[in-house]
Amino acid sequence: MTWSLFPNTKAILLLTGRLYVGKHREPSEPLSLREYRKLEEHLRERRFQPADLLLDEPEEVLGEYPSGDGGLEHIKDLLGRGGRLAQAVDHWHTRAIWVISHYDEEYPSCFRTRLPRSAPPLLYGCGDKSLLNEGGLAVVGPRQADEEALDFARRTGSLTARAGLPVVSGWARGADRAAMTGALEAGGLTIGVLTAKLEKEIMTRDRRDWIADHQMLMVSPYDPRAGFSRGTAMGRNQLIYSLADAALVVEADPERGGTKAGAESQLLKNKKHPDQQVPVYVRDLPSPGLTALQKKGAQPWPDPETPEDLTTLLRPSTSVTNKPQTQPAEPAETEKGNQQLLLISA
Repeated sequence: MTWSLFPNTKAILLLTGRLYVGKHREPSEPLSLREYRKLEEHLRERRFQPADLLLDEPEEVLGEYPSGDGGLEHIKDLLGRGGRLAQAVDHWHTRAIWVISHYDEEYPSCFRTRLPRSAPPLLYGCGDKSLLNEGGLAVVGPRQADEEALDFARRTGSLTARAGLPVVSGWARGADRAAMTGALEAGGLTIGVLTAKLEKEIMTRDRRDWIADHQMLMVSPYDPRAGFSRGTAMGRNQLIYSLADAALVVEADPERGGTKAGAESQLLKNKKHPDQQVPVYVRDLPSPGLTALQKKGAQPWPDPETPEDLTTLLRPSTSVTNKPQTQPAEPAETEKGNQQLLLISA
């Protein structure tokens, strides 16, 4: 079985991918996002791309480059994982899991513009990649949401579906899943951004059916077998907001929790970078957590009653859509559609 990858995507997988294969430990720790950004900037200054590391000796491409963690010898060890990569990619292929890098044309343009320094180098997924640039409404909330909040999330998901817009969320138990389920049951579109275990989450029959019907797209910046951690959860939040035209917080703990932290982070970004703004709304009811978010800039949800009202709210004629009209600054170049693919065979 073969699998096609663009050269840059193959190089980035070798450099940053976990490449879980069987029960064997990784021979080398992949580059962190910080280490990879440093390497990419160095390559750009020398007028190279990651793929050039596969074509020539790394020493010739990198020139003088530090040693140690993230250094030349570490990079050479990671590039030597070709056999391991072939096994991992073959495993993903049998499960209809794809992977793209930020050099690929299918990579979401909103990540490049809204997350210029923190966009994930890789994105794994299962489902229709075209949904990545469709915008929509992000609906977020706690796992321990009460029945009233869950019902509100389901109704909002259904309304969003009837407006022909995707619901973007984390597929976590509670408000996230309620909103996505409401959209799916109404025949709508959903994008689930996962923190962990993409491979496991897509294997149930109902999810496979939704994916096959082009209703559900599941994505993650982490290896399809990777487990949960608090750090990955926080990284997931910024992707949810960036994929949407606007976000709605169903409920939030006033003291702690990922919902509160994710909303606060986006509100702060809205103030610092108006050009990367994603409006944040909160359900309009007395709640310490939601009131606290309003004090930081969140707007009360106007509770649109019709699909047309919702569309007008999310995409007023004067707004900038989720499909930027200008070319992103990073990466400097993307893979071209007619460029030859690398074939990896196990």
